[in-house]
Amino acid sequence: MASTSVTPNATPELQASQKKRSTWERILEYRWSYAFITPFMLIFTVFTVIPVLWAFFLSLTYYNMIQPPVWVGIENYSRLFMDDQLFYLAVKNTFYFSIVTGPLGYVLSLIIAWLINEVKYRKLYTLIYYIPSITSGVAMSVIWLYLYNGSKYGLLNYLLLEWGIIEEPVLWLKNVKTTLPAIMVTSIWMSMGTSFLVFIAALQGVPHELYEAALIDGATRWQEFWHITLPMIRPALLFGAVMTVVNSFQVFDITVTMAGFPSTLYCAHTIVGHLYDYAFLRFEMGYASAIAIVLFLVTFITSSVLRRLLSSRDEL
Repeated sequence: MASTSVTPNATPELQASQKKRSTWERILEYRWSYAFITPFMLIFTVFTVIPVLWAFFLSLTYYNMIQPPVWVGIENYSRLFMDDQLFYLAVKNTFYFSIVTGPLGYVLSLIIAWLINEVKYRKLYTLIYYIPSITSGVAMSVIWLYLYNGSKYGLLNYLLLEWGIIEEPVLWLKNVKTTLPAIMVTSIWMSMGTSFLVFIAALQGVPHELYEAALIDGATRWQEFWHITLPMIRPALLFGAVMTVVNSFQVFDITVTMAGFPSTLYCAHTIVGHLYDYAFLRFEMGYASAIAIVLFLVTFITSSVLRRLLSSRDEL
């Protein structure tokens, strides 16, 4: 292996020359590794890095997709945080949605994966449970529209009327108080599949010898779950948490399908819905880019916090 040491007592010019030479030697030494990662880096740069940088540039301009961008500085951000009250409503709804659906869906996915991993026909139950996640979100939302039908013949209203819980039909997707909770229930049901599949795959990788040793030591099922299962599937827990946060912050299509756009008094208005409004209905791409950058920063910060909370000290 090529040496990368630098002479301690050498002059600064000689040290710089040695560092440059050693860096080039390392590049030559690992040239095949760089060759293998180059396709991914090119795709990542073209489709992720450049669009993010371009969005940041557009957020500092006025751009209507017809005329060239006009530089306005931080005017879009000032307008967003100082004058746009609807943006704050969208932030409130998005965070409320994320705080409820994110942890609840995450925990339910883990519990159900743990339970299914213990049953005999595990593959069959996994398939049945995962099907809603690979089905179109719009199609699944339409099915739930029949459940939340505001007439007395809607399934939920019919059952509640029969049981005497309500006296008249409830407009679940038109009432300001019930629209967002109803969408949350649907979203939790639809979003647990991805994390569930990751969790059940991770559970399959836990060595059975650990459970056998714990059984010999007299450990309970809860002790096995807490001291063996959770530490062994920590990477999957981290991945599931990040994916749950990202998906919950990007909620949009299900709210539009179930509550319309805009929803009643904007009760189900989200950040992505706000971005869509300004980007594709008002064609204010500069302002929409500012919203996108804010959403990107919020998602990135939240994901970083979750990574610190769920990662061990060796993984940080």
